[in-house]
Amino acid sequence: MSMAKPEISLYDYIKALHLIFVITWFAGLFYIPRLFIYHIEASKKPSPEKEILTNQLQMMTKRLWYIITWPSAVLAILFAVWLLVLMPGWLQQPWMHIKLGFVLLLIAYHLKNHQIFKQLQRNEVKYTSNFMRIWNEGATLILFAIVFLVILKTSFNWIFGVIGILVLGILLMLGIKLYKRIRNRNPEA
Repeated sequence: MSMAKPEISLYDYIKALHLIFVITWFAGLFYIPRLFIYHIEASKKPSPEKEILTNQLQMMTKRLWYIITWPSAVLAILFAVWLLVLMPGWLQQPWMHIKLGFVLLLIAYHLKNHQIFKQLQRNEVKYTSNFMRIWNEGATLILFAIVFLVILKTSFNWIFGVIGILVLGILLMLGIKLYKRIRNRNPEA
């Protein structure tokens, strides 16, 4: 029994490219605050460890930010706009309006990370590592919201969705507190 090969359209290629760059964009957004945490903690170490770690972390964050995260963000957005051009009816869907709201929130999160990146490149430490651990979960919450909206679309139950995202946020905060307790007992963790 032979299976007919489905016809691949331009839409499929653009969607695949959009998803690839969304994934790499989120990879950068997940990792950059972690590097910020290491940078902030390195700034409290004695010399020469402080300078060695700071220089290494500045180079790592610069490469991640400019070689992976920024290009991925730009390409994910460009392919998203192209998808909307190919599928203009989506702009009439309420779920798409909400998704675009979360995308704007994601862009704001990205831009705030850029501001923090620039400060740390100048060795200006304005946040604590504990703040950055909480900040690090922002991309996770946005990702959950967007994925559920895209997958469930019109069948999305808003009450359960909002409660689910709030529960996820609470669980993430509890996880951060638990990690802090473990780390305080064992500084090598």
